[in-house]
Amino acid sequence: MKRATRHRGLAALAGVAAAALGLGISEAFAGVLAGATSLVDAVGQVVVDLQPPGAKDVVVDIFGTSDKLALEVVVTAVALALGAVFGILAGRRFAVGAAGFVIFGVVAFLASLGDPLASPAIVAVQAAAATGVAIQTLSWLLGRLGPPTEGVGSETTPMPDAARRAFLLRTGAVGIGALAAGAFGRTAIASNTESPIPSTPLPPPVDVAAPLATGADLAPQTPGLTPIIVPNDRFYRIDTALLVPSLDTATWQLRIHGLVEHETTLTWDQLISLPMFEQYCTIACVSNVVGGHLVGNTKWTGVRLRDVLDLAKPTAQATQLVGRSVDDWTAGMPMSWVMDPAREPMIAVEMDGQPLPRQHGYPARLIVPGLYGYVSATKWLWELELTTWEAYDGYWVPLGWSKEAPILTQSRIDTPAGSIPAGRVPIAGVAWAPDRGISKVEVGIDDAWFEAQLSTPISDATWVQWRHDWDATAGQHRLQVRATDGTGTLQEPTPSPPAPDGARGWHSVVVSVG
Repeated sequence: MKRATRHRGLAALAGVAAAALGLGISEAFAGVLAGATSLVDAVGQVVVDLQPPGAKDVVVDIFGTSDKLALEVVVTAVALALGAVFGILAGRRFAVGAAGFVIFGVVAFLASLGDPLASPAIVAVQAAAATGVAIQTLSWLLGRLGPPTEGVGSETTPMPDAARRAFLLRTGAVGIGALAAGAFGRTAIASNTESPIPSTPLPPPVDVAAPLATGADLAPQTPGLTPIIVPNDRFYRIDTALLVPSLDTATWQLRIHGLVEHETTLTWDQLISLPMFEQYCTIACVSNVVGGHLVGNTKWTGVRLRDVLDLAKPTAQATQLVGRSVDDWTAGMPMSWVMDPAREPMIAVEMDGQPLPRQHGYPARLIVPGLYGYVSATKWLWELELTTWEAYDGYWVPLGWSKEAPILTQSRIDTPAGSIPAGRVPIAGVAWAPDRGISKVEVGIDDAWFEAQLSTPISDATWVQWRHDWDATAGQHRLQVRATDGTGTLQEPTPSPPAPDGARGWHSVVVSVG
């Protein structure tokens, strides 16, 4: 009996090692071969696309911007667990375990068909190679084990030490190979997210954003305060793409169609030949909880969205603009918002003076001041469709999120936190209400409220920093913040979760002064 149990355990270990090597090989293919894709991410993307209403809010609340990594870990863990099951089955009857690996390979291939940049033929070869490697590895490892019934009834007849050592050495070598292949593939995939160089250099903008005024950034004098311009590598990223699209400006096109007089398709060169301009704009994710960091401000460079739409001449019936990314994600926004001359919606091609990083939408994305990203900020922009408000719902609307989504007035305390020494302490943070602007920020210290100093606003479309110097005394103190927007409306105090149209409530922290 002990012999049979030990055999199952070793067979399961062989299955895990074989599955790991198959996954590693598939990741290596994805990193070096054009048209291949990460099979782990392909399966994870199916999970994302099939998520039930409310799942996004829960996952982002738990994992924040690490939600994609968490999903990849889960998919990998499930694959390895299945490998263990296939190993046990193969230890009894090899054909059954091998069939399990084949089925998993077919499922991964079918999942990859959702990646519009993947070549089905190449991915078929990739999945077949990974599956074949896994099966051959499993056969090789199980060859060091005797049949599962060997020694049954004789608990004093264990697997010979030499055979067990040989098996464990082989399994260890496979594990090292799997880690090496997987690390190589992931490194190569990650290198594809770096800022690329467009095939045609961008012309200088016609309208240049004015230099930041004195007092626009309080961060240099306030440790712990978020800078007024968030660097690209620290800018939040929330989207549904586990597989970051890798687009080439030499072949990229933008189609404008639907309720238009002239359907139009622009190449990259045609797009950037339009007048370029710069603007600072704060964008935010609707999943941002009170006090959260899924919000950022930077300088965007691109062309005016209205200039692009004018080329196709939308009809009077068009009441909704739908942006569609290359992976078929969609966001719909009111045409009345887009056409309002009080704001400047744009197709951005640069972020903080650099080409858009791939993970932030290279080569082109939408930036629409004042709207949450899930109804506006289409990355990897591929199409613009003019339709009616009633005719179409963007990706997140059927999942329970509001169709109309102006960014709420919100504020956050960045510093202090935890335990601090007594004495003069800056209380500081950021507040935003694009595109209404912020007129006042108040800081609550226990039961008293004080008006904070504001940074010099860049524009109504951007956040501001705020600061209040506090003579902190020993004990525990509750700090709060509330903002008033440019229309004179106070931030809503009653707490609510992000769904369906953004979190409400005043951010508060408790600090201990010693």
